[in-house]
Amino acid sequence: MGRIRILPDQVANKIAAGEVVERPASVVKELLENSLDAGGSDLRVEVETGGRRLIRITDDGCGMLRDDALLAFERHATSKLRDVKDLLSIATLGFRGEALPSIASVSRLLLETRAAEETTGTRIEIAGGRMLRCEEAALGGGTAITVRDLFYNVPARRKFLRSEQTELAHIASLVTHYSLAHPDKTFRLTSGANELLSVTPVATTKERVYQVFGSQVLDELVDLGVRERELFLPPPSVPPSQAIAEYRSEAGPDDDPPKHTFRLSGFFSRPQVQKANRNSIYIFVNGRLIRDRLMLHAISSAYHNLIPPSAYPFALLFLEMDAGEVDVNVHPSKTEVRFRHGSFVHDFVRDSIRERLMESRPAPAFSPGPPRAATPPAQPAARLPYSEFSQMIENEAPAGVSLVEAPPPAAQPGPPAEPPLPEFDLRPTRAPDPRLDFSAPPLAVAPGPPPSGKLSRHLDMHGEFPADAIPPTESSLSALSELRPLGQIHESFIVAAGRDGLWIIDQHVAHERILFEQVMKQRAAGRVEMQRLLMPLILQLTPEQQIDYARIADELHASGFETEPFGNRTIAVKAAPAAVGAADLERILFEILEIAEGELRGASLQDLRRNICASIACRAAIKINMRLDAAKMEWLLRSLAATDCPMSCPHGRPIAMHYSTREILKAFHRI
Repeated sequence: MGRIRILPDQVANKIAAGEVVERPASVVKELLENSLDAGGSDLRVEVETGGRRLIRITDDGCGMLRDDALLAFERHATSKLRDVKDLLSIATLGFRGEALPSIASVSRLLLETRAAEETTGTRIEIAGGRMLRCEEAALGGGTAITVRDLFYNVPARRKFLRSEQTELAHIASLVTHYSLAHPDKTFRLTSGANELLSVTPVATTKERVYQVFGSQVLDELVDLGVRERELFLPPPSVPPSQAIAEYRSEAGPDDDPPKHTFRLSGFFSRPQVQKANRNSIYIFVNGRLIRDRLMLHAISSAYHNLIPPSAYPFALLFLEMDAGEVDVNVHPSKTEVRFRHGSFVHDFVRDSIRERLMESRPAPAFSPGPPRAATPPAQPAARLPYSEFSQMIENEAPAGVSLVEAPPPAAQPGPPAEPPLPEFDLRPTRAPDPRLDFSAPPLAVAPGPPPSGKLSRHLDMHGEFPADAIPPTESSLSALSELRPLGQIHESFIVAAGRDGLWIIDQHVAHERILFEQVMKQRAAGRVEMQRLLMPLILQLTPEQQIDYARIADELHASGFETEPFGNRTIAVKAAPAAVGAADLERILFEILEIAEGELRGASLQDLRRNICASIACRAAIKINMRLDAAKMEWLLRSLAATDCPMSCPHGRPIAMHYSTREILKAFHRI
């Protein structure tokens, strides 16, 4: 007898469950996507103990016929595909037909559904892949699936689940994602008796962002609008240049070339909003939630030299394209995709975000005091921590504030306590005799005319600030060119006045941004200003630095450094960029070699060039604790306004802070 055998369906389903069902959030994802494919507009998700004990998803979609409900638990049974060609243009969220049998094989599942064509519904109960009962039931339209005791028959998988708080956070993040992608639907998420998310249908994505995250987050976002880019697609066997020439010679004046349109919309944060991880990046491709490395890299590239490398922005992006341009059948959980033209998609996303940042030039706002109580808070699901430790930190009371009476400290071994101090009992002195006698009955007062109300309001002796004198709040750094410098704070920060309030500018990072863009433009044009040294500077290198120097010697020369080997692990510097002082030359070269050691492994050559230019600009810029006259400050503001990205320095630090007139009036209780 041979050794190879066909596995039973029950074993095959459990193996498939290991790929599809990683954690309770995987169950919620598969069932929620089925509800969306079924056309549901009211989706409710209920969980208990992080999804281990109970997961129930209810929708008002099209439902299933009795025969379809029975067939849905067979492997690879689906209504979304007919033949192999359909795999090349998948327009639905689910398509494999593996989710239901995989989930049913590792849980106790109850399916209740009714289609509009039938008068009664169907109730099916399955435990561990075995059907227990199938019966008719009086049910409303739509489908409800209840999953209990997940991984009850696979103890090893159940043991590796994370804490209840962590699993609940993954479920909340998933439901929040899909509520943002479908603003025209109702989503409700409850955990036990706690409601974590409740949103009703709205007309636009902006309103849904307001519902989920609140107005404070919405004010920090930049609306991308709708960006489109077309891709010309020649026949596979014809070179692009030949295909374009043939089209131009044969096509009529009204004919359109064969092309595909890519469309990008959504929101992203200002550079000053910086997150510690990628949990605030929401990416959807044709309505499908994905975590694609290509898209994440494109977003990071758009913020390059605008935020620190260890920080991440908030982004909510919707990318739409022809279904044939993306392959979603490359990952068991369908969270990764493969684009047919990955480089085009990467550059399109990166350029769209970068161009919008340069157009809007968002200014960091200085808002004193905590947010007002009237500001709508974010939904609990949008700020759920991923660990019990994070929850414990959030629940801790601020230092110096006690919410409850502290218990007495427990007795601890130590030196004997000192004897108690003596108690003093002070007796109150006798009050003086009253000067007036108030024991007489009160006098009767005849009622007079009703008050006119003229004196009932509070009298403001200072006068109200005229409403027409309050300019509209400017949130763009385009106003830098109109600022009037007033002076310096600690000879490090420039204070300037504008049409809308006060501005505070960090003089060092402002000059750093100016020099960075100048060096980048000079390098691109091949006209970097250099200065020759009277005596060559000799630098000793380590073996690693020697290897890195050999790799980037051409980049150093293009950036203004004239160097050459000068013996074993030694280089001679004969010239340097004109903006770099002699005292900083050695330090900046070693910084560039350290950058090269890390960047050459994973970053592109363009990123390395930008980092070299950033190091040059940082060392050559105006320092803090440096007095500037009025003409120098005014030149600095005008030059900063002329840059492409005046939001932050090349290392990600903010340059300017805006204190609007409205905030000033609020602080002085004028409005």
